[in-house]
Amino acid sequence: MIIYPDIEIQDGRSVSLPRGRKEEATVFDISPLKAAENFQLAGAEWLQVVDIDGVFQGGRFNSGMIREIIDDADIPVQVAGGIRTEQHVDWWFEHGASRIVLGTAAIKDTQLLRHVCHLYPDRIVVSIDVRGGYVLIDGWQTRTAFDPITLGRNFCEVGVAAVVYTDIDRFENHPESSLAGTSEMGTELDLPIISSGTIQTLDDISLLSLLPNIHGVITGRALFSGAVDLKEAIALAREPGVDQSLAEEGVRPQQASRTPTGQTVPSDYTTMGQELLDLHRAHTEGVVSVEEYQAARQRILTRF
Repeated sequence: MIIYPDIEIQDGRSVSLPRGRKEEATVFDISPLKAAENFQLAGAEWLQVVDIDGVFQGGRFNSGMIREIIDDADIPVQVAGGIRTEQHVDWWFEHGASRIVLGTAAIKDTQLLRHVCHLYPDRIVVSIDVRGGYVLIDGWQTRTAFDPITLGRNFCEVGVAAVVYTDIDRFENHPESSLAGTSEMGTELDLPIISSGTIQTLDDISLLSLLPNIHGVITGRALFSGAVDLKEAIALAREPGVDQSLAEEGVRPQQASRTPTGQTVPSDYTTMGQELLDLHRAHTEGVVSVEEYQAARQRILTRF
C-alpha cells in the first residue's frame, strides 16, 4: 500500500474538518508548504493536496499555494477539491498535477468524467464519500440515492485510475465502525481502492493490509496531530499485504490471511479485523490495560 499524506488547505492554512464542516475546522500550526516538505523528508511517495474552499464553493481558491507545493515536490502530487469542469482539469494538469480527484463532478456529470478519462488515461481518480450506506456530494452536504458499490461499478466502465473511498462514519470519530464497507469495495470493484478516513493508529494500517485490493491510504489528521508517525506508517504499509503475498502462493485473499510472523493460514480476515477493532476500542476506553491489550492482540493474530 502507498501512504498518501493529505494536506487540506483552507484560506492558506493547514486544516482538518473532523465532521466535514468548514466552520469547525481544526487549524494546525504549520504551513502547507512546510508540511509538504516534512512529508517528503519522511519518505512519502505521493502527496494529496485538497483545496477545502474549492470543495464547498467549486473552483480554485488556494491554487497559488498548491502550485508552490507541486513545483517544490520531488514526488507526484494528487490534487482534489473544487475540480468540476474540463477547464479545471486541464488547468491542473498544465500546472503540474500528477493526478486529479473528481468527486461531485464525477457523480453529477458522467459525460465529463468519460471525456476527461479519455483525455488523461490513468490520471483521473474518483472519490466516493459514504455515510450510512449512501454516497454524499457537495462537500458531504448532499445525500444522493446512490449506494457505493453500484456507483463504483459504473466508474469501472469509464476507465478511472482508482477510487478514493471515504468511510465518513469512521472518519467522524467512530473508530469502532466496521471496515466492512471498505472491504466490500475492495472485493466487488475491479479498480484500485484508496482508503480515506480510516487511519487513527498504526493498527489501522495493519487492518487495511488484510483487506483485498486496497492499494493506498490517505491520512492527514493522524499525521498532523502526531497520532501516527509517517515513517512508521510507510514501513508498515510496505509490508506484503493479502493481495501481494498470497497471490504469489496461488491463494485467494478470501481463503487465507497472514500473521505478523509471515505464516499463511486459512481465515476470514474480516472477522479478524473486527476483533482487532473491538479490542482497540476496549483499550482506548480503558476497559483493558496496555498489557491485556497486547496479549489479547497477539492471541487474535496467532489464532488466525
